[in-house]
Amino acid sequence: MVEIDVLNHLAKNDKDGSKCCVQIQRWFDYRNHICIVCEKLGPSLYDFLKRNKYCPFPVELVREFGRQLLESVAYMHDLRLIHTDLKPENILLVSSEYVKVPSYKKNSQDGTNFRCLPKSSAIKLIDFGSTAFENQDHSSIVSTRHYRAPEIILGLGWNYPCDIWSIGCILVELCSGEALFQTHENLEHLAMMERVLGPLPEHMIQKASPSASKYFRRGIRLNWPEGAVSRESIRAVRKLDRLKDLVSQHVEYSRPSVTDLLYGLLKFEPSERLTAREALYHPFFKSPT
Repeated sequence: MVEIDVLNHLAKNDKDGSKCCVQIQRWFDYRNHICIVCEKLGPSLYDFLKRNKYCPFPVELVREFGRQLLESVAYMHDLRLIHTDLKPENILLVSSEYVKVPSYKKNSQDGTNFRCLPKSSAIKLIDFGSTAFENQDHSSIVSTRHYRAPEIILGLGWNYPCDIWSIGCILVELCSGEALFQTHENLEHLAMMERVLGPLPEHMIQKASPSASKYFRRGIRLNWPEGAVSRESIRAVRKLDRLKDLVSQHVEYSRPSVTDLLYGLLKFEPSERLTAREALYHPFFKSPT
């Protein structure tokens, strides 16, 4: 019922469906199961990546996906709503149609020499079951692990910027084909963040909740690799590259503007992150010549 309330709130302010959020048609109660009827959409961006053997999207498509995603999140934030669970699984293509195009590199496993691209770049944001109104009490843990912002892990509370961090992680994944932070444990997750983005700010560490302070030594430095649970965990962190190097491996065109945008979305300090509206004015989203 919370999700229905959010969907109705979004639809009331989006009569023409231009805000890139899924449109509710109706809902009904079937034997004490609440069912929501929405417009028909295509596969999620994650499903498309998976079917495409995790071949990344071209930067031109990432630009279009990113613009629409930021527009939908900016719209939500204007309505004082925080999605809290942004991830490729919750971003659906409007159409299921795709085309096969020559691949930029040959697949050594099966000899295929093509990849699939969606015919249309139109997307819709879905799954508002975890969405929170800004003035509601906020649960301590939100977001799917890979897309969870550092302030949530550190127990510092969260607000609109947690959505922005998730968008940064999503854009990296769309450019590379793989999730940026593939982890299931807090200390390893923080170590991956530092590996990719540099050291966590000391003032955030010092304000960490008692349950999160155990990840640090003397309240100033991450307890890594000393606190790692396994050698595999240390290797998983070590194999990650700095953000700018990671982007350069997958993006040929618009590389400087993509990197600059991602650094703006993935600031450790929530108050320093770009807002969704600010990000839409970033040079990356200007039409390429």
